[in-house]
Amino acid sequence: MDDPSRPSSSSSSRNDTKMVKTTGFSLLTDDLLHNILARLPAPSFASAACVSKSWNRVSSQVLSRPKLASALSLDPSPQVAVREVIDKVLTDPIRPDFAIASVGSGFRLYDIFKLISKKLGTKTPIIISTANGIIGRDALTDELKEVKWTSFSGDLSDDDGSITSEDENFGIVLTVGFVPGLKVDVIPLLRSTKEPRDALVEKFVMDIRDYTDSVSGCKSPVGIILFGMAQEGLVNMKPILNILDYAMPEETVIVGDERGRFLYKTANKSRNFCGSAKFFTDAVALTFARDRNNTHGIGNIRFHVALSNGVSAIGPTYRAASVRVNCSDHSTWLTAKIEGQRAILDGQRIMNDINVALEDHVDSSDLYIGVTKRQNCSIGSERPRSITSLSFYGVVGGDDEYLYVNGLGIRTGDRFQFYRSDPDTALNSIGRVSLDLKNFKFNESRKNISHEVFGGFIFSCYGRGDTFFTREDVDSSPFVKNFPGVPFAGIFCGGEIGRSSSSLTEEGHKENVPSCCLHVYSTVYLVMSYTSPPLGY
Repeated sequence: MDDPSRPSSSSSSRNDTKMVKTTGFSLLTDDLLHNILARLPAPSFASAACVSKSWNRVSSQVLSRPKLASALSLDPSPQVAVREVIDKVLTDPIRPDFAIASVGSGFRLYDIFKLISKKLGTKTPIIISTANGIIGRDALTDELKEVKWTSFSGDLSDDDGSITSEDENFGIVLTVGFVPGLKVDVIPLLRSTKEPRDALVEKFVMDIRDYTDSVSGCKSPVGIILFGMAQEGLVNMKPILNILDYAMPEETVIVGDERGRFLYKTANKSRNFCGSAKFFTDAVALTFARDRNNTHGIGNIRFHVALSNGVSAIGPTYRAASVRVNCSDHSTWLTAKIEGQRAILDGQRIMNDINVALEDHVDSSDLYIGVTKRQNCSIGSERPRSITSLSFYGVVGGDDEYLYVNGLGIRTGDRFQFYRSDPDTALNSIGRVSLDLKNFKFNESRKNISHEVFGGFIFSCYGRGDTFFTREDVDSSPFVKNFPGVPFAGIFCGGEIGRSSSSLTEEGHKENVPSCCLHVYSTVYLVMSYTSPPLGY
């Protein structure tokens, strides 16, 4: 007969189990738990952080430093390609503060957008855009790849801007970033469907300033990664970039791609106009701002820009004598004078002189004119301020009446000079960038031993790549050589945006160097670095 004072065997078993569980958890010291959590993939890590306050605290210690994760896939199946890059970037613990994906035109943007959004959650700001090529490390082999696709002229009939005809430009590079101490969101540049020729540029600038002020207490973002929309005749990024250059302080870095097609998702739903019937979105700015609630235990993230120039100046400096605009094909027709001379030259005379200067490079070079403009800029009720900018226009040709160039915005009296695409200049510039990055790494580590580069982005002109240099992987080499093992991603784009102190003006104009934000035949490098807080925090 059982002793009623003793617990039943089943009750004893339950108590023993509870004791074992309690004892098991109590044996998990912070160091042991830290070691376990640090080995989890990102989805499991996110779940573990929700177990208890102590687990959440240790999880925050695991992710106390910024982190970039990036991967590339060339699989022709969008489902497989997205799965490969997602699995790779989420292999280790990370809390995505933002995501950027660049895809080939053979993938439907909306399909990729749905697949990635489902995996990264509703609160992560995301930009997904088409590119002319992608740069990164393969998700399966970790092999470095620079892939430049052939241009494709299909029928853009899908609502999401994807190409619907047969297209074999398959691939994706995905980057997710965790940037403690910064706040990140997507700010769209809108254009009313009722007034389709007037982009709301002032509102765009004010939205960037207001967002930055709301999260940091100041109106100056740390950096902006900008993507423009390829809509010929409706979106001219040159004046938009001039306004941004005027409105943002010098320390704000701006990089990106002038022309593409994109979808986006904001962290704040009130700013999400993607697919809106009231507005077109002409550009999106992934905006990085200091977090006013940053704790003392978090260090400092900084953005740095380097530029590899790929054009060289040829011929004299001209001034536009007469200017006509052809709105039907968005071109400019002009005559010009050589600076200091009175004779007005037609297009044929100008091109004959330039072809003589080109010598053996007539058939191998793409030609541009770099136009120096002076204009007054202001935002809202601010007092106008004069800025000087350098903008590039592709040369179409010339006849006995005019010189023809692509694009609008040139005025009578503007100064310009011809530039040609030049692989020798580009290679020399790549070498200088590599040396600059080496010196940057050395100088920063000497000043602060807790300084590190944790990631980067590359925006390279579509005209570059292996056919331009006659060798592979040139554009990525400065980053790979100086920061081996550091995650990065890049694209070949239709117009590389890079705001920095670099300029393509003549040496004699150093005292009054015009600003150049939109480059040609160049590569822009964004280097993201982190300095740990001082000891004692």
